[in-house]
Amino acid sequence: MKIKDIDVKSVMTRSNLPVSDFSVNTYIGCEHACKYCYASFMKRFTNHPEPWGEFVDIKHWPDIKNASKYAGKEAFFGSATDCYQPCEKEYKRTRKLLEELKGSGIRLSIATKSDLVLRDLDLIRTFPKARVSFSINTLDEEFKDEMDAAVSIKRRLAAMKEIYDAGIETTCFISPIFPGITDPIEIIEAAKDRCNLVWLENLNLRGDYRVRILDWIHENHPELDSLYKEIYSTKSRQYWIDLDDRIRAYTAKENMLYLRDDDGHRADFGKPPVVVNYFYHEEVKKSAKKGTKK
Repeated sequence: MKIKDIDVKSVMTRSNLPVSDFSVNTYIGCEHACKYCYASFMKRFTNHPEPWGEFVDIKHWPDIKNASKYAGKEAFFGSATDCYQPCEKEYKRTRKLLEELKGSGIRLSIATKSDLVLRDLDLIRTFPKARVSFSINTLDEEFKDEMDAAVSIKRRLAAMKEIYDAGIETTCFISPIFPGITDPIEIIEAAKDRCNLVWLENLNLRGDYRVRILDWIHENHPELDSLYKEIYSTKSRQYWIDLDDRIRAYTAKENMLYLRDDDGHRADFGKPPVVVNYFYHEEVKKSAKKGTKK
């Protein structure tokens, strides 16, 4: 792992994401080395010859002197790299930023695959409407190990429970859903007593990891070759439409609110989580963003 320090003008980047005003990435590169990482395209802007997952740049930014200017805004920590990847234990750049923003009135949304986030509960709980999202796309630890170098699913679920029990909103982010491999309902069952929200997102194959994933499927699950060809070559939506129907029936039975492309709802603590479907965003159901299908 190649690690180096870099100076940046700011760690707070204006976001075009619908769920936040600012994107926050305290590092460039990620030790988790997810095979399906959509952010791997950023490597071409870094001048790193190393493969994605084998380098991390430690960001250093000027002290934030007027944090109150962020009051009422929302910052999404981890839009392109995990702010709690292993090097955070030593370098503490995420913790430093939380300390700088404490008392500013900014809202936090943190996405991670690490239980290191538990270290910072003392700070996170001081922010208004903070939430922590854990990415979980399988309960199979062997498959998880094939796809990323982050902590086990067992540890992620345990951390989610601890944060939820501390009164901080949690999200189970079931992403990416691998057709024929990921069972979203199985994961919701494991997480429903420890999250306010479940996000569902399909596996999108683009960029340089498309071939890597399809080769892995062929080598390890050749029986799925035709399904992946149907979805990713002929562009059929049928798999996602059928899965959508299955999850809708499940959530109705479990008294869970089921929405599409809607980040505006959370379940109260102790209630079944709200489940939000982001399959192709508006492509599976054209009425998704019009609020006609809930």
